Amino acid sequence: MKSLFSAVAECLAVCDPDEKLQSTARVQAAWLRGELAWSTSGPPAPIGAPGRPQRPWLVPPRALPKRGLGSRQGRAALIHAVAHIEFNAINLAWDAVYRFRDMPRAFYDDWSRVAAEEAYHFRMLRDHLRHLGHEYGDFDAHNGLWEMAEKTAHDPLVRMALVPRVLEARGLDVTPGMIERLRAHGEEPAAGILEIILRDEVGHVAIGSRWYRHLCEARGLDPTATFRGLLRDFMKGRIKGPLNIDARVAGGFQEAELRELETLCRET
Repeated sequence: MKSLFSAVAECLAVCDPDEKLQSTARVQAAWLRGELAWSTSGPPAPIGAPGRPQRPWLVPPRALPKRGLGSRQGRAALIHAVAHIEFNAINLAWDAVYRFRDMPRAFYDDWSRVAAEEAYHFRMLRDHLRHLGHEYGDFDAHNGLWEMAEKTAHDPLVRMALVPRVLEARGLDVTPGMIERLRAHGEEPAAGILEIILRDEVGHVAIGSRWYRHLCEARGLDPTATFRGLLRDFMKGRIKGPLNIDARVAGGFQEAELRELETLCRET
């Protein structure tokens, strides 16, 4: 029987977006049917660049042009930026499955489901991007999400703290405003897609929170103090606000953590 980890490694290596979507669906379905062994013959390979198409070109965030939503081109650029995040998120979810091999089975159930949901998000966004006359790859993008994956590849606790609970949680803060702005410019279909993504991403952040707390408990660590230290070490103590408190509570943030984050927002 093929192992889960080898199947996921193959999925991670796929570059073509359509093939990535198909591979993601196959691997998750095979795992749910019990057709993949929960076993490994060795440690994961060192993290490197995942499979991705040649385009979009990756540039520093500051090199990305600012486009208003008043034009069709500007709205397409926003949808493209979110689609790029969701494509990266497919690889991020699969990398969590592939890389961290001593977790309970439910960890792999959770992150394989996240991978499938991120693939669904990407498909919806790409379809709407095509409706606007563009393809994924038509605009430049940045690689911030995957760069954090590389920095956190050594420890599942650090990964759970900083990818779902910092970078992806930022989406909970900014997406409601994006939805309002899109609706103001008559982009109801795009706004509806982002509402679906926001709902699902609350669940993804909650999964990150659950496994972060599981790992803190297993290591005898205080979750709030540990999170504070990781923010200092990896984020230089900088957090952007304002925070979507209700969504973050639903995503598993506790009151002490939210007070800490609000303090950091005021200080930056």
